[in-house]
Amino acid sequence: MIETPPDAPTPGSDDVLGPVGQEIVFENDRVRVWHIRLEPGERQPLHRHDHPYLVVAVQGAKNVVQTVDGTRIDADEPTGGVVFRDPGAVHMLTNVGDTTYLARLVELK
Repeated sequence: MIETPPDAPTPGSDDVLGPVGQEIVFENDRVRVWHIRLEPGERQPLHRHDHPYLVVAVQGAKNVVQTVDGTRIDADEPTGGVVFRDPGAVHMLTNVGDTTYLARLVELK
């Protein structure tokens, strides 16, 4: 596992949750599609996934997921990769690589 940078906040129950991504690029009654962009060293705020979702890496990067309970997980996402995740996760994502991470996150309503 990769350690989160030392200045990373420790997720906890007192934290305010942020959005799943930076911008909603499409939404209807069945799906919501988020744009996510993280520069090297940039961190997405602590957030919760209330729906099952797919992540499509438009431009991959070396990421670390830190869960609300403090678990750190390597999340290398290659360009073109697709992953499915169940709802309920509360975590933050940090780009620990040296490339910009671009993704589309598709929530299934």
